[in-house]
Amino acid sequence: MSGQEAHDKLAIRELIDAYAHCADRRDANGQMALFTRDTHFVVYYAESGPDEPDLEFHASADLAPIFDALNRYRATTHFNGQSTVELDGDTATGETYCLAHHVSVDGHSQTIFVASIRYYDTFVKEDGAWLFAERKLYVDWTDTRPLGAPAA
Repeated sequence: MSGQEAHDKLAIRELIDAYAHCADRRDANGQMALFTRDTHFVVYYAESGPDEPDLEFHASADLAPIFDALNRYRATTHFNGQSTVELDGDTATGETYCLAHHVSVDGHSQTIFVASIRYYDTFVKEDGAWLFAERKLYVDWTDTRPLGAPAA
């Protein structure tokens, strides 16, 4: 692997991690800035199957509602696991696994919703920075269960 390839793969991994970081900090504007203006963002829920998208967006500016939806949770933790990236000049494709934890509070009780997610991405380098040109989010499974009492 050349030095440039290593640099690009590291920059793409930092992009993937920045997405999760912004999600957990409720930084919708920061998340939107990680995408090309004419991005394609698609969500497939496990219940619906992998053939027909449940949500689909065609511009980074349209992503605000989906990112703002995280505000209904008390806390989230998106834990990125393995990822693969294939470089082709100033474009790349990749797959990343993520376990997304979402904590809700209702009075004196909490629940945790965990989603196992796979992202299929197309990346593009614009003005020296890697961005998401397309992000397909597949929810493979979910689990919701009680969590200990909320912190005071």
